Amino acid sequence: MSGGERIIEGTLGTEHAGQRLDKALAEASGLSRQRVQALMAQGGVTLGGKLAAQTSLKLAGGEDWRIAVPEAAPAEAQAQDISLNIVFEDEHLVVVDKPAGLVVHPAAGNADGTLVNALLHHCRGHLSGIGGVARPGIVHRIDKDTSGLLVVAKSDEAHLGLAAQFADHSIERAYLAVVAGLPSPLSGTVTGAIARSSHDRKKMALVEDGRGKHAVTHYRTLKRIGAAALVECRLETGRTHQVRVHMSSIGHPLLGDPVYGRASSRFRPALSAAQFSRQALHAAELGFVHPVTQERKHFVSEMPADMRALIDALDH
Repeated sequence: MSGGERIIEGTLGTEHAGQRLDKALAEASGLSRQRVQALMAQGGVTLGGKLAAQTSLKLAGGEDWRIAVPEAAPAEAQAQDISLNIVFEDEHLVVVDKPAGLVVHPAAGNADGTLVNALLHHCRGHLSGIGGVARPGIVHRIDKDTSGLLVVAKSDEAHLGLAAQFADHSIERAYLAVVAGLPSPLSGTVTGAIARSSHDRKKMALVEDGRGKHAVTHYRTLKRIGAAALVECRLETGRTHQVRVHMSSIGHPLLGDPVYGRASSRFRPALSAAQFSRQALHAAELGFVHPVTQERKHFVSEMPADMRALIDALDH
């Protein structure tokens, strides 16, 4: 690979024994698995000093690894002057309170008008390039129709430090959700591996066939509101659609959820009466150790107006 690249390297631990190389390197480096695979294809990855090209190679653990990440090319996404609610910002990272309806990064069907487009304008090129040209600065994401707090890396050092905290599940995240029915028990823990549904590629599902990623959600009911309930969900892990899948799995889907909301017909009146146009889910708390200053950071976002109006309507 040419000059201008950045080197990420380390040694795989015993916990990676038996894992696929691409999966282990994604966890160890903070890069996405797809990004690791692409860099391997470009000849940018070595294992034990030798070029590594076999993504499915099974590891023994203890191997030295090295990834050469090319200097970030100009982002394919264009900077757009889109208003952002910035909760915190310094030279290393920015915390955004995302409104419902805003897509995090460009993808098929959403080429622009995304959070990335807005960040490219706001940060004027100062975003971590580790996520690749399509996802500069993006360490994690929340769904388009979920509102709330999101941290974005401006420097590579911040990106790697935040990614490590997401990987070891030390990030504090709490969501507020309006669910159909009253959970019983009122508080508890939902555990279940989550993977892409084999029946519908647009959905995630609980699986028991070894394909899924371990997922844990701790929930507690804050308030009964008519035929529904306001629930706080604290994430021990952060998987795609985790709150939506887990709450649906115990028979209490989120109101307004177009994908998982039909899971229980028992609360059809509550779901239809709500007339809510998105899943009733808000990322209300976000806490982490600043990856550069080592300060503990904790942010809280007030429930958005549409969810407050939903609760008021159900409470009468």
